[in-house]
Amino acid sequence: MTASAPDSDQHAFSHPVRVYWEDTDAGGVVYHAQYVAFLERARTEWMRALGHGQEALRTRHDLVFVVRAMRMDFRRPARLDDALQVSVALTECRRASLVLAQSILRDGELLLDAEVRVAALGAGGFRPRGIPEPLYSELKSRQVRPD
Repeated sequence: MTASAPDSDQHAFSHPVRVYWEDTDAGGVVYHAQYVAFLERARTEWMRALGHGQEALRTRHDLVFVVRAMRMDFRRPARLDDALQVSVALTECRRASLVLAQSILRDGELLLDAEVRVAALGAGGFRPRGIPEPLYSELKSRQVRPD
């Protein structure tokens, strides 16, 4: 399974995730907190696909993105050995924050959708800061309208 690059038309990104035993409860169903990790991995791979790995943002730009708020709607359970697609779409880009729409699908069936608000902080002091140019312009150009 490989991650897909952002689509030039919709600017959506999809990252594959396989459900392993460690992701599940005793019944073989994905434990609810594990979905947060799946969403995080997809956001990290989205930034990497844009050419901005987390470590490079931290060391070159003194920038980290941290989750400020998250809303998740659990629709259907994922189970052991499922092949999932975790999507990321930027719906709002502000000078010091982003709002991302994310979803988790199995064979096209929606299992979870989420809205994730992240804040830009200085890596050294963990204080709010603006997203540096040209990263801000690049992200702003990838903003999509929510469905």
